[in-house]
Amino acid sequence: MLLTQGLKSLLPHVLRRVIRCNRLSISNTSGMAEGYKQANVVILHKSLADDFEKFCRANDGPLPLLYRSQPGDWKCPSLSSDSDIRTDCLQYRIYEHGVCTGSLKSLTEYSEQLKDMVTFYLGCSFSFEKAVQNAGIPIRNVEQKCNVSMYKTAVPCYSVSPFCCNLVVTMRPIPESKLNTAVQATSELKEAHGAPIHMGDPGLLGIQDLSKPDYGDPVHLHPGDIPVFWACGVTGVEAVINCKAPLAFTHSPGCMFVTDLKNDSVGSLRGGPQVHCISQDPLHFSVVSAEAAQKIKTLETLIGVDPGERGIIHLQRQDELLKACLAISHAQSVLITTGFPTHFTYEPPEENDGPPGALAIAAILQALEKDVAIVTDQRAMDLNKKIIEEAVQLGILKKPVPLLSYQKESADSALMFLCDNGNPGRPRY
Repeated sequence: MLLTQGLKSLLPHVLRRVIRCNRLSISNTSGMAEGYKQANVVILHKSLADDFEKFCRANDGPLPLLYRSQPGDWKCPSLSSDSDIRTDCLQYRIYEHGVCTGSLKSLTEYSEQLKDMVTFYLGCSFSFEKAVQNAGIPIRNVEQKCNVSMYKTAVPCYSVSPFCCNLVVTMRPIPESKLNTAVQATSELKEAHGAPIHMGDPGLLGIQDLSKPDYGDPVHLHPGDIPVFWACGVTGVEAVINCKAPLAFTHSPGCMFVTDLKNDSVGSLRGGPQVHCISQDPLHFSVVSAEAAQKIKTLETLIGVDPGERGIIHLQRQDELLKACLAISHAQSVLITTGFPTHFTYEPPEENDGPPGALAIAAILQALEKDVAIVTDQRAMDLNKKIIEEAVQLGILKKPVPLLSYQKESADSALMFLCDNGNPGRPRY
């Protein structure tokens, strides 16, 4: 048996040969053949191949397609010079009608069935581990000598019949001081899933308990670590399960196919994406380009100019506009409020700049396909209804915006208004 430490520096073709001979006692390939790309594997009947390729193209974040074989072709010449997909993964899973019926060290006993099957090689986040380490960021699961943690999320993938499933993600604990560096080190590596899709509270992805991953091993966070989530190729496994094919094979999660391709080099980190904390409870970080961040900050400065000397300086909170923009970018639904006319029966109303501004925001959000509602004072409902109807007639709004009014006073009733069943963990907006 080879020592794990020595596997890090093995060339891929040597590592595949060792795996082929069943001489390894390791449980995953994280940290192996450092600097080379690794791949998820999905093997399907040729009748499903075209639809699965479309599914991968439509969801190329979790499923970056590196290579698609011909039926019965066990090699992948553009990825490796000497390989056999039947033997060159540490472990495989067999699925029959969507049910995992076993794990195998080799697929050679299924060679006859494989003649009518197509192999898909999909990018893997193990490929970027060396780049992340070179940037000075620890890989906790490698330190802890275990597989990476993988979780099913509540985020749906784009469906291509018969393939449909929710996104699967990997989680890597990253020190908060290294979040910028982690994003910059991975954002250009599209064939390894690119930048993380989420940083912070796992509940925002529908993950309830980090100690109970759906695949892989639990990875422990150090003090000061933030859970950071990348799209994961095991999404393909979930798609295989849901399509209920009579027979399909995948790699066992964490037991990747190691290619001969070196990882893409990471360009200059200067001027790259920036990470900003947009919420402390729930904890949530977001990413924005340096150029966009500077434009928003410039706009915030201009908004703060007070030529009428209204004394609004105390209302300004630095970077609040940037945080608001990022929060809205993540939101599925947005509730807009505006100033209420004191004399709403006047023609025109005394206060008339708020409603048009709210409609402008609503129009932008509708264009971004977000659900939008406006909360207004009960006395001004008719006024706002007329404004919205006219905006729809003029084509300013795609469709009417729901008008809501909140009249109660207690904190509990406010929670019921803003959250499903008053649960702060499930905000409506």
